[in-house]
Amino acid sequence: MTLQRDVVVLGGGAAGLMCALVAGQRGRSVTLLEHNDRVGKKIAISGGGRCNFTNLGAGPGNYLSGNPDFCRSALARFTPWDFLALVEKHGIRYHEKKLGQQFCDTSSREIIELLLAECADGGVEIVTNARVRSVQHPGRFTVETTEGTYTCDSLVVATGGLSFPKLGATSFGHDIARQFGLDLVVPRPGLVPLTWPSTELTRWKSLAGLSLPVTAKIGATTFHESMLFTHRGLSGPVILQISSFWKPGQPISFDLLPDHPGERWLGESRQSGETIRQVLSRLWPQRFAEEWIQHYAADKPLRHYRNQEIAAITQSIHSWSPNVEGTEGYPKAEVTLGGVNTSELSSKTMESRKVAGLYFIGEVVDVTGWLGGYNFQWAWASGNAAGQVV
Repeated sequence: MTLQRDVVVLGGGAAGLMCALVAGQRGRSVTLLEHNDRVGKKIAISGGGRCNFTNLGAGPGNYLSGNPDFCRSALARFTPWDFLALVEKHGIRYHEKKLGQQFCDTSSREIIELLLAECADGGVEIVTNARVRSVQHPGRFTVETTEGTYTCDSLVVATGGLSFPKLGATSFGHDIARQFGLDLVVPRPGLVPLTWPSTELTRWKSLAGLSLPVTAKIGATTFHESMLFTHRGLSGPVILQISSFWKPGQPISFDLLPDHPGERWLGESRQSGETIRQVLSRLWPQRFAEEWIQHYAADKPLRHYRNQEIAAITQSIHSWSPNVEGTEGYPKAEVTLGGVNTSELSSKTMESRKVAGLYFIGEVVDVTGWLGGYNFQWAWASGNAAGQVV
């Protein structure tokens, strides 16, 4: 039996649910197909289970893409305040954590329930455990699944990227793009922990679990947040942020004392009789101070250091550039960089320029946000853009 619909949405994540509810509330007949046993699995684990559902400062400058202006139209037409209006409509209590990041007070499940309630209001049919066997385009789109066959005028691909395969992430969306002749920007993990080569691992592995605030820099790109040492390398917010800009072989510079610029603060401590370890232990976790001194300085009273030595130590502190070998890959990546090339899509509707009625939204597209609610805002905005026209 073949079921006819106006719209079929592939993928029950943030973007797919948003698109479905907007289209359904416009009076379109919509079926959303999800291959997992329930929708919103990635939403559920986000923000430590409290869902960092948007960022009040979200704008084009917070996104990486081959075309930095591509996201501008969608973001302008569905803002963080628009999503906050939905949150408040459903009585969800929320708070701002920092830097514009908005979190649920209780559980990310509330955001999933919001989306499901809005879908229900639009008469959206949601089918789970529906694995797509084939997609054809003999006139209308024909989607054959394990739960039935659907035809539709508009097919929306909202299947996400390759991140978190344990939650069901696959290359399906990229495969559909290739099937219909669309160009892809080579995918790679983003917002992901970095790993040491064996030499650095031996040097720093004893610091696993230790965290300190730093500034990380690649070229003109700078982030200032906490860095966490792990058993394999480096993580924490600042590492996840800078990882999206990093490519193998590229140096990353860390300012380990961003609130103490220059060498004056170290020189002023020379009269105290303290050793460099004593001074740095007041500013860093003691374990880090001791480990860092083993590699970069002699633990002796500061008054025994010459001016040139003070300058060299200060340079090492403010421009620490350890060797980084790689990333922990898609299993630990929060997002996927790359995807469907934005040159293939309309920035206003997300529709393919080559295949009428075929849309790509959310993470499957070559638009990737910073850490901090930006990727959810892209999901809402791109889903709304497609949902208004499908």
